[in-house]
Order: sequence, then C-alpha cells, then structure tokens
Amino acid sequence: MRPDDWHLTDDVDAFLVRAGGFLRSRPDLHTMALTVTEALRAQGPGTYGAEAPLFGHLGEPSEVRAAFHRRARGLLSPTVLTPEQADALAVRLAGLGHVLPGVSAEQHTAAAFAEAWRRHTGATPALRAQRVRLYRLGTPIPPDPHPRGRARAAGERDHEHLVRWCRAFTADVGEDFPADDAGWSGTRFAAKRFTFWETPDGTPVSMAGATAMVAGHVRVDPVYTPAHLRGRGYAGAVTAEVGRSARAAGAHTVVLFADPANPTSTALYQRLGYDPVAEFTVYDFT
Repeated sequence: MRPDDWHLTDDVDAFLVRAGGFLRSRPDLHTMALTVTEALRAQGPGTYGAEAPLFGHLGEPSEVRAAFHRRARGLLSPTVLTPEQADALAVRLAGLGHVLPGVSAEQHTAAAFAEAWRRHTGATPALRAQRVRLYRLGTPIPPDPHPRGRARAAGERDHEHLVRWCRAFTADVGEDFPADDAGWSGTRFAAKRFTFWETPDGTPVSMAGATAMVAGHVRVDPVYTPAHLRGRGYAGAVTAEVGRSARAAGAHTVVLFADPANPTSTALYQRLGYDPVAEFTVYDFT
C-alpha cells in the first residue's frame, strides 16, 4: 500500500461524492463522520472554525476501504483501519506537513495510528484515561419502572434551561463550554434536538438530545439529569422516548456513546435495548 493511495480534500461535497456510500454502509460505526460532514455541508466550511477541515478516503470511489475527517484544529478521526492503512495515512499526512493534536477512533485503530505517528514524526502519544463505548439500539425495551410524567420537545422558550443543563453536563464529563451565551452556536449542542422529561406538574427533570437524521441514523447525545434528581428513572424515560421518536421518524439505526467505567449508565442503556458495538479511545500527541 502506498501513502498516496489516500486521497485528501478540504471540500466536504467532493469527499461525500467519493466516500459517502462507504460511510453510509455502517452508520453506527461512522456516526461521527456522518454528522460532522452533514453539519459542514448544511452550514458551511466555517462551522467548526476558520481553519479548513480535512477529509480523506482510501481507494477508488467504487471500493473505498477507509476514510477520515478532521474538523478545524481538531483531532484526526479515522474509520476502522488496519495497521498497514494507519501507517500509510501517517506517512501521507506527515509528508504534507500536517500537525495533529491527536487521534480519536475505535481503540485498535487509535493505537495503530498513534504508534505510526510516533514512528514517522517523533511525537509522543498519550492515551487519555477516559474511553467511550458505542451502543446501537436493538429491540427497544420500555423502562421499568416507568416514572410518572411525560416527554416534551424543547423549544425556543427553553433555551436558557438547555444552556444551563448543557454547561452542567460538560462539567460532569470534563468538557469545555463557552463562558457566555454568544458561544452556544459553536458548541456540539446547538444543532441538536432536545427532549425534556417532565413531572406531571410540568417541571423538567431530565433531558436528552439527538442529532438530525443522516443516512437513516440518529445519535442520542447528551443525556443529562441534575444530580439531586438521579435514581428515579427519568434518564431512562427520556432516552427511551428519544429512541422511540427516532424510530417512528424512520431511523433504522439509533446509537449513543457511554462511559464504560460508569456502571449506572451502561446498565441503563442495556436495559433499554442498546447493544455494545465498539470502544473508542483518544491519544493526544505531544
């Protein structure tokens, strides 16, 4: 395999013409690539920052074997790669002078690329402690017990509430969040569709977001319940409702990510009918 078997572009439409079919062939494994490219296609190349995004695919359009995307100044995010494919990609990117802050991918792919990048650039890869596990909804299982209340789609009047809860969610999981409301449009939450679970008196007690449907798939993200309201079944109820709504709207694949080190959330999602697909890890390069 030659490094120039990897074809690179900063044009999302050109990338999707060539690699879109490959990405749609496994919407669960390729959920991040599908949602990122859809956002760039719909909102423009500056969606994630002023720096141009980067895309690449391996092979000809009739037989694409792998692909990757990188948002502005972001981590490299390849699909599943063999060690040989990862090495060829590292040589290609290093030879063109690209500087990468890290790689985020299925765990074996991330390890293979991190090692290849170390060999070809001298960078030191550091494995982040937190992993995430990808789950796909199989046969939905209603939450048991089912809490009293109902689901409600969040609207414009709920904006301040959503911002407050998304800020709290990112604090819980160690992500950054803009200090003021002006930065909301640049977050990964701005384009999501949110659903609240409300108690019978109309008080929101939990929320779940979901991506727009792309290639027949929807990703549930995030799921959040304030700490003092946890353990009452609210997260399960709102997650089940978002999955049900996605299926009713025509989605054939519903996925979500969860921390495998959190036994509460992983047990909850499996009780709702979510099956594990793959584990993902991140390496930072220094």
